[in-house]
Amino acid sequence: MSVSKTHTRLSDTVYRRVKQDIFDFRILPGDRLTETELAETLKVSRTPIRQALHRLEQEGYLKLAFRNGWNVLPFDFDRFEQLYDLRIILELAAVQQICTAEAATDLTALCAVWLVPASERLSDARIVSENDEAFHQGLVIAAGNAEMARVHRDITEKIRIIRRLDFTKGERVSATYDEHAQLLRLLAHRKAAQAAILLRSHITASKAEVRKITLHMLHVARQATP
Repeated sequence: MSVSKTHTRLSDTVYRRVKQDIFDFRILPGDRLTETELAETLKVSRTPIRQALHRLEQEGYLKLAFRNGWNVLPFDFDRFEQLYDLRIILELAAVQQICTAEAATDLTALCAVWLVPASERLSDARIVSENDEAFHQGLVIAAGNAEMARVHRDITEKIRIIRRLDFTKGERVSATYDEHAQLLRLLAHRKAAQAAILLRSHITASKAEVRKITLHMLHVARQATP
């Protein structure tokens, strides 16, 4: 394997590791990272470390410090709420297009995941979170606008760091199944107005819940830091 390919592979590994540590609050907002320390911890050279950190900077997780090092950016809840609001606009547009399309939209794959008996519902928070993302992306893709789907994917990536926390409580998992199932039934009957009301309520409730959980988890993580 060439040097460039090796660096790319190592950079991807470092990127995923550091990003997951940020997601899981092992690295906290305000923490300082250095290429040297990460290279020693992860047993890789500084080149893939630097590539990974620049990638995380571009995604808004890190900021290059004035001197040597990188700072983990604080959670910008105003930005997250703006992204959630944009997500609502896109998904409402998707609902409208699905309900007014000449031919019925095929939502069979989504129904197979969410229209299941209670005994077949999943409880693993990570899997449910991934399925939830696929559900909402699936709605936008079903609307048939590739550019709208691309923008929606970008938003999904940006809010994933807090959105996944919505599924750390059992009642939120149950509510997600119930509301997704209800929304699919409304779409099947082309009830655009009712589907739009439910969708807006569904996403707004999630936005409020993840903010509350994020603040709590940050507090707990900081209390545990020596």
